Amino acid sequence: MRRQSLSTMLRRSALRHGEKPAILCGATRWSYAELDRLADRLALGLATPKPHGPGIQMGDRIAILARNSAAFVALRFAAARIGAVLVPVNFMLNAADVRYILDHSGARLLFVDAGSAPTAREALTPEALTPETTPNTTIEATYGLPGEQTPAPAGLPSYETLLAPETAPAPEDTTDADTLLQIIYTSGTESRPKGAMLTHGAVLWEYHSCVIDAEWRQGPTVLHAMPLFHCAQLDGFLGPGLLMGACNVITANPAPENILALLATHRVAMAFFPPTVWISLLRCPAFDTTDLSALAQGFYGASIMPVPVLHELMARLPHLRLWNFYGQTEIAPVATVLYPHEHAERPASCGRAVLHVTTRVVDEDMNDVKASINGEGGEIGEVVHQSPHLMLGYWRDPERTAQAFEGGWFHSGDLATIDAEGYLTIVDRKKDMIKTGGENVSSREVEEAMYLHPSVAEVAVVGLPDPIWIEAVTAFIALRPTADGAATASEADLLAHGRAHLSPFKAPKRIVLVASLPRNASGKLLKRDLREMA
Repeated sequence: MRRQSLSTMLRRSALRHGEKPAILCGATRWSYAELDRLADRLALGLATPKPHGPGIQMGDRIAILARNSAAFVALRFAAARIGAVLVPVNFMLNAADVRYILDHSGARLLFVDAGSAPTAREALTPEALTPETTPNTTIEATYGLPGEQTPAPAGLPSYETLLAPETAPAPEDTTDADTLLQIIYTSGTESRPKGAMLTHGAVLWEYHSCVIDAEWRQGPTVLHAMPLFHCAQLDGFLGPGLLMGACNVITANPAPENILALLATHRVAMAFFPPTVWISLLRCPAFDTTDLSALAQGFYGASIMPVPVLHELMARLPHLRLWNFYGQTEIAPVATVLYPHEHAERPASCGRAVLHVTTRVVDEDMNDVKASINGEGGEIGEVVHQSPHLMLGYWRDPERTAQAFEGGWFHSGDLATIDAEGYLTIVDRKKDMIKTGGENVSSREVEEAMYLHPSVAEVAVVGLPDPIWIEAVTAFIALRPTADGAATASEADLLAHGRAHLSPFKAPKRIVLVASLPRNASGKLLKRDLREMA
């Protein structure tokens, strides 16, 4: 009678919005009523034992290794309807990493699209085993999913073979807010990924925060171009979109030309992109000729937005209202927000805690750090949270769970300053703070300075071992392309630029020119890859 879950959320949206478009993806068009009924039929099929697959019960894990598609959404809600636990897997991982997640999660079923099927097949072979994986995977059956533009992979039963008949009754829904909904593995930018356990209630509390703090209205058209395996797109935008009756345009192709075309064709009103994608849009030749007049609300997050890029975006799309969402997988994922009207005064800030989050910045003893006043005098500390958004803990990892919740707060691992009004400015990840010559240097501060050079397209700064400085400030830089492909700046030019804009101990000691910076599919910079490269 008082049940609240992701399943009931979709049911209520179907009752409210009926034949309104819910999902547009390639040639697929589903209304809210159609999506809800499809979730029923697929849920019944998952729960019913078949010759080519087991019957799934509440708490069983179902893994999905696939790019964005309508079928991805259907599976997400079908699993939620019977209390199964979805395990979205990063489709850019290699076979050994996929195998690690499959074994660690104990998933019983695996769903793959055509592009990921070869990796899935390799992941299920003995060759994919590592010392951290078990010799016998728990996967009992693998099914194919159709993609945005591709059919389901050949040689596998399609997910459509699981669909119960149209006339079948709706499944009994026994899920509630405390039911485990999903295990989302962190991107593992520093170590082996951890599986964050999120309940139905956690994501619904997060949807509520997003709806209020992003000023959602009824029924906008929203583009979802970032990977749905990551909760930034899945729960920061798709979930709230289905809650609010949005028309959700889904694509598996985040190329700037495709994104710009979809924004114009569908008159998209809301879109979220990490900074790297906003940068790619600004650099795309089609940007200035694309009609983006309908795009009223823009969101960024997942990594720090360089202030010079933010200013360029605001100048070239002056009608666009911008929000900065900051958070992490473990908080489902939104923790703080910087509103459009706050960008002019605090462009480097990630704002204050959203509706259902309490945030502090603390020292090693869990004391609040000294707040800055007018941008001066603030101390750096770790960002910690309390919230009903938060995960239960890390799957099968009590030690790292205890570390994450030490002192009764979730420890983000992010370093920040906070001002007297509660606005956060992220300085670095704990592991990215550079200790050079006995002095602490924020990699973000150096990156911001290097972005001021007109030839710099992207920059990432890390500390590398050095016999004199212990750690030397090192900048990896991708230059803006020119028409003839010629270099627009030399290493010497960039070193001089750093010395002109930074204190001597903060200026890069070394410049490494690269074609592009390594990022995962969520747009997060992989600094460990840069360290390994060096």
